[in-house]
Amino acid sequence: MVEQTGRLFALGLDVIRLTFQRPFQSREFIQQAWFIAGVSILPTMLVSIPFGAVVSLQLGSLVSQLGAESFTGAVSVLAIIQQASPIVTALIVAGAAGAAICADIGARTIREEIDAMEVLGVSAVQRLVVPRVLACMLVAMLLNGVVSVVGVLGGYFFNVILQDGTPGAYLASFSALAQLPDLWISEIKAILFGFMAGVVACYRGLNPPPGPKGVGDAVNQSVVITFLLLFFINFILTAVYLTVVPPKTG
Repeated sequence: MVEQTGRLFALGLDVIRLTFQRPFQSREFIQQAWFIAGVSILPTMLVSIPFGAVVSLQLGSLVSQLGAESFTGAVSVLAIIQQASPIVTALIVAGAAGAAICADIGARTIREEIDAMEVLGVSAVQRLVVPRVLACMLVAMLLNGVVSVVGVLGGYFFNVILQDGTPGAYLASFSALAQLPDLWISEIKAILFGFMAGVVACYRGLNPPPGPKGVGDAVNQSVVITFLLLFFINFILTAVYLTVVPPKTG
């Protein structure tokens, strides 16, 4: 377990180091970014609508019980932007794109293509891993913006229509309590989650158990490991953010 963690961490450091080393595989990066966006954007939008609605309805009911209906908009929108949006993005990227990346690299590994590249003096990390990890980071950052917008609009709609909320109060409370760093931490989370999902998927693809069944097991392991790391890293980032940037008071 400790050895696997160390090797995963070492791969992440190699990706950071080789990102700035030439030649950069720009064509592979564009192809992977297009592929990841293609398999992720529709599920992300479909998930973000009910996710934003559930957050808005649940928090709206809670603040109504506390007699703070005027802060429904602020609570719902901040919860969606700071927490829900990057988590949903990471789950979709890891579940859809990460699984495909792991299966692709795992198939290359069991066919000994990776070994052949190393024999020829071609770095598999620079040639295959770096473009895929950077593509995951870029798409995660962009999808996070989409989830934020769609989730906020869904929460606004359900709060105003189903809970008889006031549109003016919803927007006014958000502008009173929200601040620009809330959006920054959301994008930073999305970028880091995309990096984590890409590195874990590539690591399991480079180290699958033997045979085709091993590739399938590696794909499942990559998704599970990413989900576990996701919530741990999210807790650390949220704690650091709330320490550095105190919440705005109304």
